[in-house]
Amino acid sequence: MLNGFISFSQSYSHQDTLRGSIGEGRLKWNVLHYDITVKPDINNKTIEGINIITLVDSGINKIQLDLQEPMIIDSIISKNQSLSFSREGNVYWVYFNFQVQNAINTKIKLTVYFHGKPKIAKNAPWDGGWVWTHDKQNNPWVSVACQGLGASVWFPCKDTQSDEPDNGARLNIIVPDTLQAIGNGRLTKVKKMDNHLSMYCWEVKSPINNYDIIPYIGKYDHFSELYQGLNGPLDMDYWVLPYNLEKAKIHFADAGKMIKAFEYWFGPYPFYEDGYKLVDAPYLGMEHQSAVAYGNEYLQGYMGRDRSNTGWGLKWDFIIVHESGHEWFGNNITSKDIADMWVHESFTNYSEVLFTEYYYGKNAADEYVSGLRNNISNDVPIIGVYNVNKEGSGDMYDKGANLIHTIRQIINDDKKFRDILIGLNKQFYHKTVTTSEIESYIIKNSGFDFSKIFDQYLRTTNIPVMEYYFRNNQLHYRFTNTVEGFQMPVKYTIGDNKKVKQMMVCNKWLSRHVSGRISLKDFRINKNIFIETKEIAIPAVGN
Repeated sequence: MLNGFISFSQSYSHQDTLRGSIGEGRLKWNVLHYDITVKPDINNKTIEGINIITLVDSGINKIQLDLQEPMIIDSIISKNQSLSFSREGNVYWVYFNFQVQNAINTKIKLTVYFHGKPKIAKNAPWDGGWVWTHDKQNNPWVSVACQGLGASVWFPCKDTQSDEPDNGARLNIIVPDTLQAIGNGRLTKVKKMDNHLSMYCWEVKSPINNYDIIPYIGKYDHFSELYQGLNGPLDMDYWVLPYNLEKAKIHFADAGKMIKAFEYWFGPYPFYEDGYKLVDAPYLGMEHQSAVAYGNEYLQGYMGRDRSNTGWGLKWDFIIVHESGHEWFGNNITSKDIADMWVHESFTNYSEVLFTEYYYGKNAADEYVSGLRNNISNDVPIIGVYNVNKEGSGDMYDKGANLIHTIRQIINDDKKFRDILIGLNKQFYHKTVTTSEIESYIIKNSGFDFSKIFDQYLRTTNIPVMEYYFRNNQLHYRFTNTVEGFQMPVKYTIGDNKKVKQMMVCNKWLSRHVSGRISLKDFRINKNIFIETKEIAIPAVGN
C-alpha cells in the first residue's frame, strides 16, 4: 500500500494483455456491424456458425480477432478471397492479402466461419460459457452468459468493450422446429429450413456490447404489452416457459413499474427502437441488452431474500429491477475497460435504491442502501487493473452504491443529483467511457470537487474514520484512514435540536463552538454518508 492506494499483486500473461488492451491488432479498425448465424447441436453441445463483420479500416494490414479455445476459425473470406491467419492462444491474427484502396475509412466485410465445443458454464452467470440444460418438462433449454469472460468464448469478434458495433447486430439462430430461439432486438423473420429446422432472425439497431449478444433456445410462450414512455410507445415483450405463463403475467408487472421509475431518474429508456424483453433463462439473470435474462423463480427479492436485510428488498423482484437498470448503466453507458466496471455496477446497484425511493419513499431508500453496507468486504479496490481484462472488487455493487449515495448527500440538492443522472445518459448516450470521464462530468455538474472522494472509495479499501471529542464547549473533529487531501462535508444534529447542521471535515483537527451542556450521546452524524465514526478520549491539554 502506498498513500492509501492498494495495488493488485497478481501477475498477468501475454494473453491477458492481448485480451484486455488495445494493441496493434485492434488499434486501427472499428466495428460497424456483426451478422452472426449460429447452429447449435444440442445433443453434442457443439456449435457452428458464421460471423460477417463489417468494419472501417484506418490503414491496416493485419487485425486481431478473438476466439477462445477450444473454438476454431475454419476460414475467413473478404472480397471473394481467402485471408491467411495464424493462431496465438485465444487470438487469431488475420492478414490482408490484398491492397486496400483509399485505406483510411474504407469499409471491409470479413466472413468468418467457425465451429467447436464452447466452454460450458459451471455456475452461470458468474463463471461464463454456454448453458445446456432442460426445463421442468424435459425440453432442451440453452443459452449463454459471458460477461467478463467475453463473447469470444463462442463467436469470433473484436472482444473489447471499447468497440461496440456502431450499427448494431443481427443474430440468426438455427434450432429444431419444435423449439423457439430468442435474441436481442426485434424478430424480423422465422425461416423454415430442411431437416425440421427453423431459423429465427433477430436484429438490433443500436450499438451493443459483445457480451450482450445472446441466444436463448427453448420451448417458449410469448405475451407483450405497450408501455407509453417518455419517447412514446415502447414494446415490452415477455418470453417465458409455458408453465410460467400465468404467473409471469402477474409477476412481470414490476417491469412496467421499473421503466416508469427509471425514466424518471435516468431519462428515456435508451433502446426504444429495439424494444424491451424479459426472457426466461436457465440461470439467475443478466443484463443482455433489450433481452434481459430472467431466472429469479418469480420470487420477490434476490431468490426470495433481501440483500439489505431491511425488508424493503422483498417489495420487488431484484432481477427485474437490477438487470434492467443496466440498460442505462452498462448498456447505454459502457466502460471501455472492464477495470472500470463500477460504472455499470455501482450506478445499477444504486438504481435499486432509487426504485425503492420512487415507490416507498426516501426513508425506505436510506434504510435499504445502509443495509447493503453489511455486504461490503473491502478486499481490493473497486477499480481493477487496466489493459488485462481484470475487474475490481465485488464491492463495486454495494460499496459503489453507498459512494453514490454519499455523493448525493454532498450535492445536497436532489434536483441537481437527478439532473446529473439524466445528464450522464444524455452526454454518453450509446457511448463507451472511462472512469475519468464519469468523474469529470459529476465534478463539473455538481460544482464540488469529488476527486479525492473518488480516489478514496474507488482506488483504496479504506473507509474514512471521523474521530471526534468535546472539550469546553468545543467539538473537535478530523478524518483518519484517508488519502492525502481528503475532505467531505458531514451533516449532524446535537441534542433535541432537529436542525441539521453541516461542517467540512478534513484530515486535520478542526473545531467549532457548541452551546449548552452537551454529552457525546447527543451528537449524531447523518448515517447516509458512508463513513465510520470514533469517539476518542479527550487529549491532555496542550496535545
